Amino acid sequence: MANMNSAIARRSGNSGRPQPAAAPVPLRFRDDPLLWAGWLYAHDGMTQNEIAKAMGISRATVNNYLAEARSRGIVTLTMETSRLSEFMIAQALMERFDLSDCIVVPSAGEGRSLIDRLGETGARVLERLIRPGDAIGISWGRTMISLARNISHLRLPDLSVVQVTGGSTAPVDFTPELCVSQLATSLGARSINISAPAVVSSPAVRDILMGEPLVRDQFEMARKTDKIVFGICSTRPESSIHASGLIQREDLKHPSLQRSTAVIAGRFIDDRGKPVRGPLDDRTIGLTLEELREIKLRIAVAGGAEKTTAILAALRGRYANVLITDADTGHSILQAEGVPESLGMLKGTRRTQVQGGNLVKTKKLINDATNIIEEMLDGMIAAHPKHLRQLEGSPRSIVAVDGPREGKVGIVVGGGSGHEPTFVGYVGKGLADACAIGNVFASPPPDPILECTKAVDGGAGVLYLYGNYAGDVMNFDMAAEMAAMENIEVRTVLSTDDVASAPLDQKEKRRGVAGNFFIFKVTGAAADKMWSMDECERIAKKANSRTFTVGVALAPCSLPQTLRHNFELGPTEMEIGMGIHGEPGVTREPLRTADEVTDDILERIFAEMDAPEGSKVAVLVNSLGSTPLMELYVINRRVAERLERKGISVHATWVGTYCSSLEMAGMSITLIHLDDELTELLDHPCDCAMFRAG
Repeated sequence: MANMNSAIARRSGNSGRPQPAAAPVPLRFRDDPLLWAGWLYAHDGMTQNEIAKAMGISRATVNNYLAEARSRGIVTLTMETSRLSEFMIAQALMERFDLSDCIVVPSAGEGRSLIDRLGETGARVLERLIRPGDAIGISWGRTMISLARNISHLRLPDLSVVQVTGGSTAPVDFTPELCVSQLATSLGARSINISAPAVVSSPAVRDILMGEPLVRDQFEMARKTDKIVFGICSTRPESSIHASGLIQREDLKHPSLQRSTAVIAGRFIDDRGKPVRGPLDDRTIGLTLEELREIKLRIAVAGGAEKTTAILAALRGRYANVLITDADTGHSILQAEGVPESLGMLKGTRRTQVQGGNLVKTKKLINDATNIIEEMLDGMIAAHPKHLRQLEGSPRSIVAVDGPREGKVGIVVGGGSGHEPTFVGYVGKGLADACAIGNVFASPPPDPILECTKAVDGGAGVLYLYGNYAGDVMNFDMAAEMAAMENIEVRTVLSTDDVASAPLDQKEKRRGVAGNFFIFKVTGAAADKMWSMDECERIAKKANSRTFTVGVALAPCSLPQTLRHNFELGPTEMEIGMGIHGEPGVTREPLRTADEVTDDILERIFAEMDAPEGSKVAVLVNSLGSTPLMELYVINRRVAERLERKGISVHATWVGTYCSSLEMAGMSITLIHLDDELTELLDHPCDCAMFRAG
């Protein structure tokens, strides 16, 4: 939904604010019919009759919408997905989590904080939904107080605002009492507070207070609310739960809460959305999670990278049926859930090629796209039975037949499919011990990662190696936490070799791409030589710090589920620095010669790689999918020339497809700056399904 903040109150009368309806209606947040009609026409290829039926309007109105969309440049020969990225993410979240609606605001907001923008958007949504006589529940938190302050003065009759948890005397401006008071004042509504603290000293005290007629009546009104709006709090040390004063810090340290991920209205849930029971739960005065889910309309307002895991947990638990969040958070949630459409087009950074109003479909040799990963794995196991095996009950967990052993540090890698031979091709003796596999361009969920971890644990701990992507970080971290509960030590090293994905002073934000090849290789060798966990972790970090990659894209790829290009590049264009999922690069330029492109890439690497004359490197010239060996060897010829002129010797060279992006046209160059230690490990023998050395 492009520019959600301005689109919310559109087409709602001269006042710019929705007028009260006679009866409650389901929230359908598709307020920009031009974008919606244009999307159905250009993306889904619907006829005007089909669009009219889908939107519940006349064919003549559809025709007018499309005409206006064309006049405004919304629909041309290309569909500007950057105008639709928030809309697309919202649609995917609705489908994935069975939401009645989802509102996604842009992640950047003209200098205003995300909390302010989420609060304002939540206020506009709530205004649309409020009806005379409503009882509205509200929780507490910074986003809730922002929402309450942004509500317009509707002055509808017989409104009540109800507190759903006990109170707090903490010196913050977002306590339950203040949130209820502010919202009631803004609406001109009656305020119903809970005459008890949120957490009391014992279960007995809670039972006594809940039995008091006044408190009992107040909670009966809370249970009967028509709508509830709430924030979602993470359990991280910097989160609002620690500053709220509702719960004491010593309570938060209780072992029962160590597996909690999120807090909703004072109640704790784990990463699966299941309630976390414990002594604190019995001392809490507030609606239970089960009672919250009985409320018909449950609006969650939350966003930000630090809350991604918490929001995902709440969605998995089905505590909200309307979600208001930001684009980056929504994208990360979808990626963590393994929704392949959450990448590429959902990022809204590219135009999608259109011919005659319909998107161009690509050709693939597949059966059913929903089963493509399973069928690919069946073929892999059939081709490489001496190297790979699937874990029983966890087919997305692939383990080396010869690799894991007692006393050895286990190496677990993983990520989305579509990059073969990365990651599964590097599972074998002397390299990775196991690989967790996700959907196309999507992180594997925590369960197969955990099963890999248990399968390769030889008593010396397990080291996770994978690329720096939000969904991977979230799910591997969850798996590590679950492994710790089973007394398995897990450490993580993220690969960040993509020079183009972030500036040098923000290197920790860079993506991991083809350089994984070198990082996996030297770390796997260290583990195979029975080095300790400390030494394996050290060498992985060292290899990562000395590995540099830059790629160039010439043409897009397409996901099996969509058979449509995930971005557009003109016939004479290239993009330097594009990511392996179609993430934006650093520059889009006219296509140049092989030598010119190679020089551009190498200059970006040389600017960071401190390799004086006499240094030694290993080289990887990698196809992103459809660029042939002929062109790769032309590239490698220039790489060798440039390194020779700089007085840098080449210890080893690999040319071919080592980290792909489905059928994307393009290539990447990776250099690892070697020393004696790294050279020895790089030369150490390994025997994997799709790669052998030594």
